[in-house]
Amino acid sequence: MCALPSPRAQRPPACTRTSKNSCALLASRYNGSCSNDFGRLLASNLKILRNIILKDDTEFIKVWSKTSKSLISYESGRIYFDNYRCCYSSLLPEPELLYELPRTPKTEKIEDALLCQCPLENVLPNASEQKSCLLTLTANNWLYLLSADTGETLQRVYLSSRFKFRSLGWDSSQETFYVKSVQCKQTALERQAGVDNNILMRVAAFQVFPLQLVGMLEINKKVFGKTAVDVLLSQGVLAVSHSSKLVRLYSFEYIVNEFRTEELILGQQCELNNARGIVGDAPYGVPVNICIYECPPVLFEMTYFENGVQIGGHPWHYIYTPNHKRHRGTHHVCSITDGALAKNGVQDMKCDSLEVDWIFFHPDDSGRIIHAGPSTINILKIMAETGCDWKYEIITDFSITAARDSNQASQVIVTSSGRTVKRRFQMLDDDPAQETFRMVKYEDELDLLAVVDITHAEDEGQARLRLHDNKTGALMKRVPLEEPWDVTYSHEVYFDRDTIIHTVQEKNNSFCCHVYKMKRPASDQP
Repeated sequence: MCALPSPRAQRPPACTRTSKNSCALLASRYNGSCSNDFGRLLASNLKILRNIILKDDTEFIKVWSKTSKSLISYESGRIYFDNYRCCYSSLLPEPELLYELPRTPKTEKIEDALLCQCPLENVLPNASEQKSCLLTLTANNWLYLLSADTGETLQRVYLSSRFKFRSLGWDSSQETFYVKSVQCKQTALERQAGVDNNILMRVAAFQVFPLQLVGMLEINKKVFGKTAVDVLLSQGVLAVSHSSKLVRLYSFEYIVNEFRTEELILGQQCELNNARGIVGDAPYGVPVNICIYECPPVLFEMTYFENGVQIGGHPWHYIYTPNHKRHRGTHHVCSITDGALAKNGVQDMKCDSLEVDWIFFHPDDSGRIIHAGPSTINILKIMAETGCDWKYEIITDFSITAARDSNQASQVIVTSSGRTVKRRFQMLDDDPAQETFRMVKYEDELDLLAVVDITHAEDEGQARLRLHDNKTGALMKRVPLEEPWDVTYSHEVYFDRDTIIHTVQEKNNSFCCHVYKMKRPASDQP
């Protein structure tokens, strides 16, 4: 990767260039002679990197592999092993160890983690808060803020001695997050006494940079309904799921403004709910300061058959499967304004396969939809109908199709009389003998769609990473992966600038991480 000059350096303004040599352009940018705008400079560098990656003679070579007895995670140039205890940087020519945390007993192991990137739009009081950090939640209910580069503990918060907290999630990415407890179960004593435990779980919300508590709330079945089974926070919305396949959405801002009894500050003395202690310290933890005693106004509710409800697009739409067996396998795209089904809004791939198709809003903020199956990937657009601004239709922007000889296959058999008979039968869409799509991801900095396709040769699955232009769907490059792809085990593939990372579960219940790096011919090196 190229080094970026300081944005404070004095540079002449960008000028018209006639040179097409990528190395020369990168060198001029390194010397600070191209632009006085740092954002434009980064965009230009990424455009050059994209052009280099897509050249025919650019290869991706496997440079490193490492096994683990536990799941392997990757995010933003960092590979995490052993439940986030060991961190490797993948930004170098070969991954190198950044830090290794001390071993801890199972009662203190890391349960979940979120990587927080440093804020760019404002300057924080402490220099340590300006750097990227890792939020970790341990099995003994401690929330740690660790340096993403050294693993040093920057801050820690004790959550509760009564409730078991298990998962972290972003409400608004890199701004606010939430910590969720496991579901509360009725104890033996409560059953004997005939006492109903109406508390489903607790949820704590925090702001990052700097770390500040928004509040702790309880999800009470008396308020949200006896069928409530799960909750999450997303984009300022509290979503409550029910066992009846119903989801209801509530404004979290309204809940905070209406039901927060007291604003709490981490590290300060507090007396609340007949208990006194320091907020975030053991054993006091974080008390409930958002007491929801009546159901907030419902912003939106919907029943679904499976896979829940997704909201997104421009303008706002939602995707769901209606709660009836006849709609199994279909995806309905409706306007969130009035619930009207868009024209061509029922998406049905009619996949004859073991694996189901999947659909989601495109993460590039274009408002499009990605609908992927074993043999086809459709990129869909939400458009206003001609002459009618309040009605919408779904049109196909472009499609990516797998290479298929024919949907029909034949089998030659010889009868007892010696006669040859050719029998035709229908193959599955994800039959191992055919090229099949397994994964679709978006590389935002290079504006490329990364698609994993699988073919079989000599009874082994062979994977390739296909790079498609995000605007047109044109196939730009194929990158073969060396490792066999066994569909019975889990795989993850990450494409991040000049790096490909393939994590795979192996037969002995261990995991392995393989790292590929971009390589140019020696004659092309500057």
